[in-house]
Amino acid sequence: MQKPLILITNDDGIRAKGLRALVEIAKPIGRVLVVAPEEGHSGESHAITTKTPLRLRKLEEQDSSSEVDMYACNGTPVDCVKLGMTHLLSSKPDIVLSGINHGSNSSISVIYSGTIAAAQEAALNNGTPAMGLSLTDYSPDADFSPVQAVGSNLILQALKLGLSNEICLNVNFPALPLSEIKGVKLCRQANGTWIEGYKRRLDPYGGEYFWLSGSYVNNEPGATDTDEWALSNGYVSVVPVQPDMTSYKELERLKREWKL
Repeated sequence: MQKPLILITNDDGIRAKGLRALVEIAKPIGRVLVVAPEEGHSGESHAITTKTPLRLRKLEEQDSSSEVDMYACNGTPVDCVKLGMTHLLSSKPDIVLSGINHGSNSSISVIYSGTIAAAQEAALNNGTPAMGLSLTDYSPDADFSPVQAVGSNLILQALKLGLSNEICLNVNFPALPLSEIKGVKLCRQANGTWIEGYKRRLDPYGGEYFWLSGSYVNNEPGATDTDEWALSNGYVSVVPVQPDMTSYKELERLKREWKL
């Protein structure tokens, strides 16, 4: 039987170590097409390019026998998925993988994440199974070996069992040695907040500029069914993510109480 077709992207850029680690996970599973940004696009969520031309550059570094084709794109992660699925592929991929992100995408970070947005874009395209994978280590030289050991099983499960229409998986790995990872937890997104501020500084010419800073606050530290709890307790967290952001509970309240 023909091997599964796997489309891979990320938001840290084509040269990121996490991307290369994900390619190594995927190569034994299927045929791999990589379309990733030329530069990093962290924190750009579901941004798309509309005012400048998009360009693709094929990388020639891959051995033709490895069943991996790699392209760099000057656009965002979502642009990469759109171009890969509409221009480079003649058929729908069996799965789309995004990552491995350098840093966590748990809790509220999911709404800012280019990694998860790329997976969501794939899921919106005829329900293609997709997952974003992240490691809670921001170092450019992070150790991705635990992700490589556990991640392949998650990918195989998604390929075998599929996902519901328009659903992607947000998968986060704790920055722990493989021997200390306790397992995988299916869980929900924690209710958290980024407390943000801007540091005011002056450039060499006396002009002011601002640098974003902030810290994360878990608003439900006692909850044991969240991604934050799982990661803090040595588990890989897996959260199903959907594009429908409607609050159905609030919708029903408004229908009852508002005079329209």
